[in-house]
Amino acid sequence: MNIQKINEELFSMAKTPQGDYYKKVVPFSKPSIGVKVPELRRMAKSIAKEDYKFFMENYKPEYLEQQVLKAFVIGYAKDDIDSVLHYADMFVPTIHDWMVNDAFCQNFSIARKYRDEVFSWLEKYIIIDSEYSQRVVSVILMSHFMIDTYCEKILSVMDMLKNDGYYNKMGIAWCVATCYAKFPDKTLRYLNNNKLDDWTFNKAIQKMLESYRVPDADKIMIRKMKR
Repeated sequence: MNIQKINEELFSMAKTPQGDYYKKVVPFSKPSIGVKVPELRRMAKSIAKEDYKFFMENYKPEYLEQQVLKAFVIGYAKDDIDSVLHYADMFVPTIHDWMVNDAFCQNFSIARKYRDEVFSWLEKYIIIDSEYSQRVVSVILMSHFMIDTYCEKILSVMDMLKNDGYYNKMGIAWCVATCYAKFPDKTLRYLNNNKLDDWTFNKAIQKMLESYRVPDADKIMIRKMKR
């Protein structure tokens, strides 16, 4: 695997408008090259079929797209769950913006095959007082654990994520709103008895009101719950 060639390919696809767009929507990120997400996915799939471990251990991102590329490679890697979680543990502390966070979480599809193992793995990130470590928890659970047997567990975890960062709170609100769209009865019980701060609770209510998956009749009730 030639890391220099990977970077050359990335820079050959640079588009100024795309780079300008990233600057607007991903504040506090690394500098941007200007490469579209589908191209990053394509490259990541190819890298994952080669020596993904070498790539994860030796690729040092200096740009936003390079870090998104690493996020995608972990998700596309075909390996045993312990090895994948090892590289995920190496990657999570490097996350400093929502785009990299969500690229990693939403593409982490191995979680659907090993839900019990991944749920246990996430437990350590629940107690780390870091905005993006905790957003990793909410977005992975929302993306890969939305089945009936995990709904109440997910909602219980949302009460444990206490970092005050904006993107952590938004992740919690997003996850709770998604739970309501999928499992309204269980989530309604949670909404009537939860430990969310008022801002996060109200943001979850807002997302439910904006959702096309929540019936209008439910929205009348939900609107009255706002704190």
